[in-house]
Amino acid sequence: MGRYVVRRLLLTVPVLIGASFFIFALVFALPGDPIAALGGDRALPVSLQAQLRDRYNLDDPLVVQYVKYVGGLLQGDFGETIVGRRQVLDIIQERLPVTVRLALTALAIEAVLGILAGLLAGLRRGSYLDSLVLVSTTVIVSIPVFVLGFLAQIVFGLGRPFEVLGVFPIAGVREGWLSYVLPGLVLAGLSLGYVARLTRTSVAENLRNDYVRTARAKGLPPHVVVGKHTLRNSLLPVVTYLGVDVGTLMSGAIVTETVFNLPGLGRAAYQGILDQDGALVVGIVTFLILVYILSNLLVDLLCAALDPRIRYE
Repeated sequence: MGRYVVRRLLLTVPVLIGASFFIFALVFALPGDPIAALGGDRALPVSLQAQLRDRYNLDDPLVVQYVKYVGGLLQGDFGETIVGRRQVLDIIQERLPVTVRLALTALAIEAVLGILAGLLAGLRRGSYLDSLVLVSTTVIVSIPVFVLGFLAQIVFGLGRPFEVLGVFPIAGVREGWLSYVLPGLVLAGLSLGYVARLTRTSVAENLRNDYVRTARAKGLPPHVVVGKHTLRNSLLPVVTYLGVDVGTLMSGAIVTETVFNLPGLGRAAYQGILDQDGALVVGIVTFLILVYILSNLLVDLLCAALDPRIRYE
């Protein structure tokens, strides 16, 4: 297992370099001049523009810019923002807790509700409950995130005309963990449907296996048959999806954080795109790619713990 972990960590280096270069090239290929945009309606002096271009290596070819960026990255330097001249690493450290809380809230919601709905649908396949789960998950998946966010704010936040439901904050993080419930529910909406369907299919398949029929024939209680023999073996693909989805939730929170005005990494990246601040966008995306790679490694280790038949050596 130790050699597998070391090998996977070494493989993250070319993946991280390739992904970061792709994002770097896309960001700096965008039209517009971030230095000229700093002055707004009043153009900056030519000498100051030249000084800023030299400071941020904007006159160098793309490859040279990227090599210098990687050189700083290897020393823990994610670069400096053009707007405000702040260290990108400081912004990541400042905004990361908000995004982590939002991602964990969404992960908990999709895991609990998705597994529960999928388990009930799998145990009663072909019933009205099964049809309800399939239809509801299809509807949720088909709704865009920004539409789902505005609907959630109206129904569960503003409470009009559903005054009883208007109990959740619709913006900001001033209410603590309660502020993350509504955006977490919206962020988890898409993944929740996939978790429910994946759990339903896996449970239905495992119910037909020999070891489940043997457990029933031995007279074991239904909760033991379902909980120990069926659900545990059905969770392997679900845990795999949830682990990979951690990185997806953190990187996919741009729209959700913008709708609910949450000061997280997603909103910072969105503001960096508006300001044409390439260093900020590339730094945040590079960090999220690293989180995504490490979450995939953790998933592989959890799969081995859940299923002893899996060996990586």
